[in-house]
Amino acid sequence: MRAGKSLVTKVVAPIAALLISVALLLMGNGLQGTLLPVRASIEAFSALDIGVMGSSYFIGFALGCYYGAHMVRRAGHIRTFTAMVAIASSAVLAHSIIVSPLLWWFLRAITGLCFAVLYLVIESWLSERSTNENRGLVFSIYTFINLTVVTVGQMMLTLDEPTNFPLFALSSILLSLAAVPIAMTTSPAPKPVESVSIRFAHLYRVSPVGIIGCFAVGVANGSFWSLAPLYAQGETNDVTNVAFFMSITVIAGAIGQIPFGRLSDRMDRRRVMLISCMGAALAAGGLVMLDPAWQHFGVTITFLFGLFAFPLYSLSVAHTNDHIDASGYVEAAAGLLLVYALGAIVGPLLAASVMQLVGPSGLFLFTMAIHSAAALFILYRIRQRVAPPLEEHIPFGESLRVSQTVANIDMSTLQQPEPSQGEAQSAGIEENHKPSA
Repeated sequence: MRAGKSLVTKVVAPIAALLISVALLLMGNGLQGTLLPVRASIEAFSALDIGVMGSSYFIGFALGCYYGAHMVRRAGHIRTFTAMVAIASSAVLAHSIIVSPLLWWFLRAITGLCFAVLYLVIESWLSERSTNENRGLVFSIYTFINLTVVTVGQMMLTLDEPTNFPLFALSSILLSLAAVPIAMTTSPAPKPVESVSIRFAHLYRVSPVGIIGCFAVGVANGSFWSLAPLYAQGETNDVTNVAFFMSITVIAGAIGQIPFGRLSDRMDRRRVMLISCMGAALAAGGLVMLDPAWQHFGVTITFLFGLFAFPLYSLSVAHTNDHIDASGYVEAAAGLLLVYALGAIVGPLLAASVMQLVGPSGLFLFTMAIHSAAALFILYRIRQRVAPPLEEHIPFGESLRVSQTVANIDMSTLQQPEPSQGEAQSAGIEENHKPSA
């Protein structure tokens, strides 16, 4: 027991300031991510307006992946971190001063850009401060903190009315305080980050299911994060229930990572992804048909939706990593991350349009359709390509760590001609000559 505690202490101590900053940062982000759609609904924003808010965030996030490396190389990790925190904190307060869809779209794009750069700083710092022996533990602690404090931030919605200023101020305070541990740390900053080249067509040939899985989960989960508070508010008209709804889903998603991950290490990952998609589709269908009077039953369905839907991104990354060697992990992670962001840009716009047609339940009608379509594609691919042997599987925990890295993307390489097979293998991604239809 003492040895285990000593190991955790030894690992955590050098990155304690960074982890404290992460906790404050994500707590503030969890609060504003739930607060803004609820407040927008109260201010009579349409479902499409709120959907555009969600898409704007991910547009900014994609831009942050592009510009983040340049910012860090120019100003350093600490200055970049404090600058992005200051801008993100100011953006939260600006929402409360002027209530306008156009301004809120712009502010959400700015916030998305800031958080992409902040994630880049945090995760590159964690990667440099960890070793091959303890990196899995470091990122497990990071993941635990991430999911825990986001849930705490969402529950803070119950502390006051969304129409009042204090919740905006609280989110801004949490974001601002996140800069203090980083600014005051005596630990040396990491080395400058380097850009990563991406070849989307090549990644698709290597792992069609990985690419489509990440895009589908981007469409579905991007819609969920942007519009689920609106759905919960429409069904119950109770802010407390909105906070519980969001928190239950996040907790379920965190719990689902372990069993789905371990199961996927023991069988064809695509079959586990198929189970994930089908379970999410069925749970979404249950939420569509749920009678508002059956609230206790709704909690169970909500939990099941998070349990099945949220692990799909990590499963997609793990499946892609099974087809490449270690030197190609970062390129694959960067490509899949951007594919997810593109899906999350499109998803809220489409889901919001469905909600305007059929009401709040349209969100889960849309996600049910997306997960069903993904399940059909995975089923088709299972019939087209034989799964790699189990001994060639990359452990799910390692893929989960890699998938969290916000790699900075060198956009100048995205349109380059595809390399030859030999060049591809030297870059770490091996060609698979089986059909990729």
